[in-house]
Amino acid sequence: MLYLISVFVLLTIIGYLFFENTQTSLKSATKFEMMYQARNLKSDIVMKAMKSDNKVDKDFNLIHYLKTLKHCRFPVGYYDKNQTAIYSELDEVIDFEKDFFERGMEFFTVTRDLSQHLGVHYIVLKEKDFSLAVGALRIKIIGYLILSFILMGVVGYFLGRLFLKPVREQIESLDKFISDTTHELNTPISAILMTIQSLRNVEDKKMKRLEVSAKRLSLMYSSLTYRLESGIAPSQELCLAEILQERIDFMSELMESKRLHLEMKLSKTPIKMPQDSLDRLIDNLLSNAIKYSDIGDTISIRLEKHILEVQDTGIGIERQKQEDIFRRYYRANDERGGFGIGLNIVLSICKKYKIN
Repeated sequence: MLYLISVFVLLTIIGYLFFENTQTSLKSATKFEMMYQARNLKSDIVMKAMKSDNKVDKDFNLIHYLKTLKHCRFPVGYYDKNQTAIYSELDEVIDFEKDFFERGMEFFTVTRDLSQHLGVHYIVLKEKDFSLAVGALRIKIIGYLILSFILMGVVGYFLGRLFLKPVREQIESLDKFISDTTHELNTPISAILMTIQSLRNVEDKKMKRLEVSAKRLSLMYSSLTYRLESGIAPSQELCLAEILQERIDFMSELMESKRLHLEMKLSKTPIKMPQDSLDRLIDNLLSNAIKYSDIGDTISIRLEKHILEVQDTGIGIERQKQEDIFRRYYRANDERGGFGIGLNIVLSICKKYKIN
């Protein structure tokens, strides 16, 4: 967007300067063309006057002659020394004191014949089509600007992809590394959980410690595999309150290990989505609340009017970091952070299933 905005501003400035320069050039060219045509008309009148002096033409009609004399594209007016029209195609009031003047988008030139051949003292030309020329110029420039902008956008897109290719390859490499690592973790995690269930005559404190550690590993494994797996599971009709209670029960040992207080207010809320995705969404919200809470803090979970809130009284998030917390691999806290993918998973699930 920064590139496109910069290109747009640059092209706009270039287009504006080119338009102004071209408009000035058109105005100058029009002025000189009008003056040239006026001099031609003046020369024709002088030549006709000289012929009339040598030979008397009884059938000569001055108005008819001036009317047929016009051989340029500009409307013309012929005036005597009293500024009275002899023959004129102009309706405007003329400023006879100026050689050239503008009125809106119309131009006028005034050429004087001090000898007053055939009684003509002023020859006035008017350019009335300049606004059309400027309009056509404006449309042409805007068209070129749009084409240039599209071309620059396409070029920028491919250049962006080219420049970001190493970054994309690094991310893919990191994803592959995490994928390979998590698959290696699955077997020992499953073995540990199964072994814990079969243990007997072990102190409760040690058993709790083992179970909490195993469940932490299991949650990390679930988040990593969900992020890296691209398969789409079928949606199911689920009760969000029941799934919430299941996941809270699963994490109860984690909460007890930090002596956290739990406040719940759950209303039955139907939802349609794959249970695995819903588990991952809830697990990441709950594990974040547990991870960033201090010993003895309170976690509040409310599900009312189709709104789910998970709130903790932990360390909080600095305001300047809040916009980045959903970015993949971003960690707002280095002391307690995991892989930086939990909230990215939450956001992707919400987008996929249209959860606000």
